[in-house]
Amino acid sequence: MSINESDPSETAVIKEIYDSENAHEAFVDELERALESGCKFIIIEPPRLGDETARWIAVGNCLHKTAVISGVSAIICGFIWPKYPYSYMPFGVISFFTTGLYTVSWQFDPCVKYQVYTDSQRLARLPFFNTITSASPTVLVRKDDRNRKILHCTVMLASSILCAWRLCKLFNN
Repeated sequence: MSINESDPSETAVIKEIYDSENAHEAFVDELERALESGCKFIIIEPPRLGDETARWIAVGNCLHKTAVISGVSAIICGFIWPKYPYSYMPFGVISFFTTGLYTVSWQFDPCVKYQVYTDSQRLARLPFFNTITSASPTVLVRKDDRNRKILHCTVMLASSILCAWRLCKLFNN
């Protein structure tokens, strides 16, 4: 999907309006409704909520990247140095652990479907961007994460199988 093809009706804007002492909780509730409704774009004006959400998404991205990079490292090291399990086992364990952590704590979170959008030039061209009152809003864009999950699960499985196979082969000889 091109960002210019967005439908303004599929955009949620969490406005920064402090009308009570529980305004932050109201912002969080509004964000959760927007995440669960599956809007293409979510614009978060309150800076505190935007920063918290961006950090949470960064945690998920870090878990994913760590799982993939460590899994690929385990596979490469397992083929280069098959007789030295200390060269590939730590990577395999890290990939297994981070994939498990992602699956248990992150996979079912509604934020998993969103990424923080930072291209300010393209953001300015969005049809709804002129209604934003905040100077630096956090913009979330809905992305399909199926390929991401398939990638890190496949890499983790391949690295785990390779590590187990290499260890069995090493100890049976």
